[in-house]
Amino acid sequence: MFQKLEIFQVAHAMATHAGRLQVVAAQNMANADTPGYQARDLTAFKDTLRLDGSKDAQRATRTSHLNGTRNEEEIAGRAKVTLDKNAQSDPNGNSVAIEDEILRAVDAKRQHDRALAIYRSSLTILRTSLGRS
Repeated sequence: MFQKLEIFQVAHAMATHAGRLQVVAAQNMANADTPGYQARDLTAFKDTLRLDGSKDAQRATRTSHLNGTRNEEEIAGRAKVTLDKNAQSDPNGNSVAIEDEILRAVDAKRQHDRALAIYRSSLTILRTSLGRS
């Protein structure tokens, strides 16, 4: 029943993206002492949403509307792991900064919590519209 509602698909895609972001941060932290390791980053969730007006895109009627596709696997598949271009290397060639990775992990948790809040709120609205509390 919920598979056809776009808000649930976008919330699921956002939670999946947050999980992948947490994995990237954990991998970076695990390799913080590996010589020559380059820190990785994940494409931001907002950049993975389709904004090109294709038939899959949601229609925005206000500037505050979220634009995206209907298929969360497609959204999650567009998030690419890349080398972190802002990271500076140590003398041994390692570019991982633990402080940055901690902030990345906190950002992933916030994004996951936001996705769950969207899901819960949408579920409450759906239940209310059906007359169930």
